[in-house]
Amino acid sequence: MSEFITIQVGQCGNQIGNCFWKCAVQEYGIDLFHYNRHSNSQQIPKLPGMFESFSSFFCCPENISCKSLSTISDLESANIKARALCIDMEDSVVARFRKGSLRGLFNNDCLLTNYPGSGNNWAEGFFSHGSHHYEDISERIRKAVECCDGLHGFLLLYSLGGGTGSGLGSRVLSLLEDQYPHIDRLVTCVYPAGNEDVITAPYNVALATNELIRNASCVFPVNNQALTEICGRAKLGEAKDKTSRYFRDVNNIIVNMLLHLTSGARFPGSLNVDMNEIATNLVPFPGMHFLTSSVSPLSSITMKPPLPGCTTRVDDILSGTWARTNQLIKGDPLSGMVLGAALIVRGDASLCDIRRNVEKLKKKVRFPSWNQDAVKVGMCSVAPPWHKLSALGLFNSSSLATLFEETSFQFNKLFRRRAHIHHYTKVDGFEIASFFESLEQLQDIAEAYKGLETHQPVIPHRFKVL
Repeated sequence: MSEFITIQVGQCGNQIGNCFWKCAVQEYGIDLFHYNRHSNSQQIPKLPGMFESFSSFFCCPENISCKSLSTISDLESANIKARALCIDMEDSVVARFRKGSLRGLFNNDCLLTNYPGSGNNWAEGFFSHGSHHYEDISERIRKAVECCDGLHGFLLLYSLGGGTGSGLGSRVLSLLEDQYPHIDRLVTCVYPAGNEDVITAPYNVALATNELIRNASCVFPVNNQALTEICGRAKLGEAKDKTSRYFRDVNNIIVNMLLHLTSGARFPGSLNVDMNEIATNLVPFPGMHFLTSSVSPLSSITMKPPLPGCTTRVDDILSGTWARTNQLIKGDPLSGMVLGAALIVRGDASLCDIRRNVEKLKKKVRFPSWNQDAVKVGMCSVAPPWHKLSALGLFNSSSLATLFEETSFQFNKLFRRRAHIHHYTKVDGFEIASFFESLEQLQDIAEAYKGLETHQPVIPHRFKVL
């Protein structure tokens, strides 16, 4: 069974990770809120084939039957640990893993903190903390890898706007590329919306994106603005503590995408998609491995029974995967040239249903002439908790050029005035040439994506019709 090691870096990465592990145990039917297996709470349904993949995210002793696990206390008693590494240069968020309801899943090898933080400075995270903790992080990752029987990939979670997530996250990504070059490095990164109070965010985003282009296998970017709008349309965050509920639901969207993304490698299915097939089918050129993602229906992100009136029609759910309003990053992937697409379905859907909707998608999409059948289909038989069906859409589209152009624009607004660069150049190991290199890389990848929009089929002379 495929196994994944989750590496969460920085405050944002660990907040997503906190939500990830709660949703992961719930997906396997574990009662998250009650220690008593005889509690009267409504139990999450356990479906056939669930526990065969429990080791994908959790390290289980050989003498333990995962089918007997029902509560958090069962996990603690069985000495089950998460395949995770939680890194932050502050202790506030990581402390939740030491003291929260899931504390039994994390030992000292899983948690790495330090003080002070990176001061919203990519160079501090990459060079100062990265160099100081390099050997320690490398050793912790080695121990996690040795506990795996069939390591499939690393799932990295971090934000690009701050210092620790973008800088130290980039250093960890580089470490993995050097030491485990044949293991997939799948990065889910949060791009800032542009209205944050981190003035140096454009520098951090540009420098971190440069590392993503060079060292990641696949990148699944998400955008704070897109997530906020999805929460608004789904009427989420309507609780007494709206701020707390908002962040929980935003993180739930990201986590639901990740659980869906890995479902084919964890659960049985008639037409499962293994993770290495994503890059093979959706990334035709080196460096162009940024994939937009969307989850449908939106009700599935709450990990609770859907409200009355929520759509359950197969066609509505599948068409929602390419709807612009469901994308986890701002933009419409169908507005550009689509290099590759994937529809991964979980639950009760037939191949006829999927084929019908793939044909519908093909009528809306422009594919390059050399890849007219560029839709990968996956069918996993285990649906998310409380739902009969959900779907994930992945698109590698030339519309992503907008993301890199916007990043370049925000970067140039600061850099042409040389504002705040002294905070970076004073860090040992950082050179100002890194700014120019990152900007050039952003412009090159944007041009590469935009160049595909004007792609014309090349017909050899001997095949031309006279």
